[in-house]
Amino acid sequence: MPEAEAAIRRTADRLTQPRVAVLACLMSLDHAASHFDVAQALAKHHPIDRVTVYRVLEWLVEVGIAHRIAGDDRVWRFMINDPNASIVPHHQHAHFTCNTCGQTFCLDDVPNKLNFRLPVGFKPSEVDLKFRGLCLHCT
Repeated sequence: MPEAEAAIRRTADRLTQPRVAVLACLMSLDHAASHFDVAQALAKHHPIDRVTVYRVLEWLVEVGIAHRIAGDDRVWRFMINDPNASIVPHHQHAHFTCNTCGQTFCLDDVPNKLNFRLPVGFKPSEVDLKFRGLCLHCT
């Protein structure tokens, strides 16, 4: 939890036990987790009500510590940003979703600059590049 505490302190916002617990949970995962996944993981050792978990996840996105990914099931999944990368408000990179287990993984090594032109008048706000297939655990 010291890493989680240090990351929260760098935001200059309040250091609270729910923020530390939720961030530590996300830091322990190698894949994106839904609000339900985080709440369930915390229930045993750090029981936090669902609304607080949701607010902390949204705060983590707002301050740039984490980003959210829309799943095919229309459920947001959250994952921490690379602490060595510069924090940007709209964290854009490719993702890989496993067809078997449904886990979503960040692909930071895929170039995020696509060479294409949109029709005149179109202004994109974000790019979502997603790969699908079998993850390392399911192959």
